[in-house]
Amino acid sequence: MSGGTALIYDEEMTNYKLLWHCDVCAIECPERLTTSYERLKYYGLEERCVPVPVRQATEEEILLVHSPEYLEAVKTTQKMTLEELKQFSKTYGDMYFHQNSYHCALLAAGATLQLVDSVVTGRVQNGMALVRPPGHHSQRSEASGFCVFNNVAIAAEYAKQKCGFQRILIVDWDIHHGQGTQFIFEDDPRVLYFSWHRYEHQEFWPNLKESDYDAVGKEKGAGFNVNLPWNKVGMQNADYLAVFFHVLLPIAFEFNPELVIVSAGFDSGIGDPEGEMCAMPECFAHLTNLLMCLANGKLCVVFEGGYNLKTLRESVCMTVLTLLGDPIPKITGEMVACLSAIESVQNVKSVHQKYWNCFKYQELLPVQEPSTNKQKVEKDRNSDESGTAGNENTNPSDTPLKECDPFSDSYITRILPKVPSVRTGAVISGDECTLQDKTVQTEEKSLTKDDMAAFISISDYRCLEDEQTLISIGRMCCLTQKIVKKQVRNGFAVLPKNTSASSLAVAYSIASGINRVLYVVVGEMDVPNAVTDDGTILLLQFSDSHMPDKANAKYGISFGWKKPIRYNSEFLYVLFEIILPLAYEYCPELVIIDLGSKCDSTVGFLLIHLLQGLAEGRTLVIVQDSEMNLVDMVANTLLGKTTPLPEICIPASWENISDLERQRQELQKDWKMVQYSVC
Repeated sequence: MSGGTALIYDEEMTNYKLLWHCDVCAIECPERLTTSYERLKYYGLEERCVPVPVRQATEEEILLVHSPEYLEAVKTTQKMTLEELKQFSKTYGDMYFHQNSYHCALLAAGATLQLVDSVVTGRVQNGMALVRPPGHHSQRSEASGFCVFNNVAIAAEYAKQKCGFQRILIVDWDIHHGQGTQFIFEDDPRVLYFSWHRYEHQEFWPNLKESDYDAVGKEKGAGFNVNLPWNKVGMQNADYLAVFFHVLLPIAFEFNPELVIVSAGFDSGIGDPEGEMCAMPECFAHLTNLLMCLANGKLCVVFEGGYNLKTLRESVCMTVLTLLGDPIPKITGEMVACLSAIESVQNVKSVHQKYWNCFKYQELLPVQEPSTNKQKVEKDRNSDESGTAGNENTNPSDTPLKECDPFSDSYITRILPKVPSVRTGAVISGDECTLQDKTVQTEEKSLTKDDMAAFISISDYRCLEDEQTLISIGRMCCLTQKIVKKQVRNGFAVLPKNTSASSLAVAYSIASGINRVLYVVVGEMDVPNAVTDDGTILLLQFSDSHMPDKANAKYGISFGWKKPIRYNSEFLYVLFEIILPLAYEYCPELVIIDLGSKCDSTVGFLLIHLLQGLAEGRTLVIVQDSEMNLVDMVANTLLGKTTPLPEICIPASWENISDLERQRQELQKDWKMVQYSVC
């Protein structure tokens, strides 16, 4: 990853622990930190990161969000006896203190500030702070849920006051609601706070009405607090991704943050005794990747919860390897969000319609009769009749796993894709790209028309009569083969216009053994034989006049675009509500993107970056030689660099969104991941 990835850790933060018996607090232990750090070393990830020293936060920095009275109260714990610590801890909810808690809490806050400073100043592109104690439950004058000082809130306020940032996004994927962060920023429009959390209709800790979907913020901060409550356990990869696609990403891109901070609690992963969810460790790699194109890549991941040591350490490693820019493992499990997750998505969209243009024309109402209420009534009835709690598994994480076991010692080793020795290959001539020294040119290889006839049927070869064109296409096929064989991770080819080059690449990859190709075409061009009934190819085309032969069939989808394809609200609607859900449900083995004459650079950047999360990063981008202005952007993106996103000044029109919405509704008959409401 361009700019490097910081890793901040200090063993000193393990020097406190629970000193008395308490079942609730026993899960918060020093091993949470040491196990995660040792696993990073085991996989060789720690040595690839930029080490950043830890420092204590100053009292002035703590007072950015906490009251002087609370700070003074916590300071007194340093000299308390065991009995005094017990009594002091009881004044807060689910909390314990140790004589060293204050010192470690200062280190945790200081480490988080060190990460923010490193990212903001450009010393690194992104990073992770492995800190303890966690922070997101801590309020202005109150400790809570193992949290002493609110590390992420302090960092966000620091970024506002010291760095001058006006738009900061906090993403809290911990399984518990970060009520402390919410309360600190609920009236502040400069901080967008998103949290998903186990809620179960207020039956799960912290049992607050303010954790529900209708808590949207207050006064000027209304709309800048987004709560996604999970009303049942057992949520899987598809549920988490659906929330990102249909809720978080549309709002985040409209907000356009200058800095992204993640409250990274991994108790939302499989096997955790608190969360009881079923998301696999690699899911966190995909979530991280989806956030990395925001804020020009300035992403700070800060450790929060996570209490199953085996799956915790794997999830931490998945997050760090993604920050480093490594290929992401394929997502596992069926890509269909459950009914309860869709209900929560619908509820959030319905209450935020008046605050965010991205939801303005979706005209949704909250779900009146949640399915989880009905299930609870039925479960209680069965319990009353039989005297037992029914047959529903109270911990879905106990279910036998069909995929690789995330509790095993070699989990990541078995599922990680091979990292090719070459990251980016290129088919290019002359000085068309300023990054030629960072890409590997593919050797010349000429193809005859007879060669091409072996893997594709084209009725008219007149556009291929030129010898130089045949050489370029031969080199493109050679690059395609290297990507298919994982000798090169990704690549791009600059080819003459009107050669059907991308169709040739698709056909060649299938002839080379690929079973599912995601084929994205931007602009006006023919795509002969690109639509099949067997699912070998999924064609997604932005086009005004060129529609596939089986337009809007399951595997051939065209978005009518009556103007140049620009970075705007309509494009983001298609990207998040349709393309990404379709692509993840399809689960391709190779992604081929053809950037045509109506594509601007930001559109190209987002398509390339986000779709590289699929197919283990195996991506081929075709650029027409008439669009040389795109070449450096393509090369940069494939090499892992980011691009600043422009402001979207003009909201989408009702006419355009209503047409796209009708298309989405038609598509959800075949593609379940595009569904975001129960209506």
